[in-house]
Amino acid sequence: MISFRSAPTVDLSPLDLYEILRLRVDVFVVEQDCPYPELDGRDVEPATIQFWATDGSAMLATLRLLTDGQDRRIGRVATAAQAREKGLAAELMRGALAACEGQTVRLDAQSHLTGWYARFGFEPDGAEFVEDGIPHTPMIRRATQRR
Repeated sequence: MISFRSAPTVDLSPLDLYEILRLRVDVFVVEQDCPYPELDGRDVEPATIQFWATDGSAMLATLRLLTDGQDRRIGRVATAAQAREKGLAAELMRGALAACEGQTVRLDAQSHLTGWYARFGFEPDGAEFVEDGIPHTPMIRRATQRR
């Protein structure tokens, strides 16, 4: 059975945090072949909340929710290869957006996923840019939008 959880990073067990970070490295660094410093210091900010899905034995999907000034920022949305196309990341997105009620939320989407993020009320908010060899599009979900 899949369970969906969230907690501030400071409240995570060392094992849960390890599994979240390992999944992100597996997806972003290894699978996407982007050697970059995945550990950027933002996970340990006091307001950072981690969202994840697990089946009890494996970390299946994750994302993090940051505070950027008055806005919130969703990032590091990752799903294990064997768990894709099951709606896990969508469920995590719904949970993160519920935690942002009444606030503007921003993210930098890999450009091929802008349509997926649009399902949650995000719209492009700036010019496409390339990060680690992958095109990204800044997106915004204004506080007045609901999905």
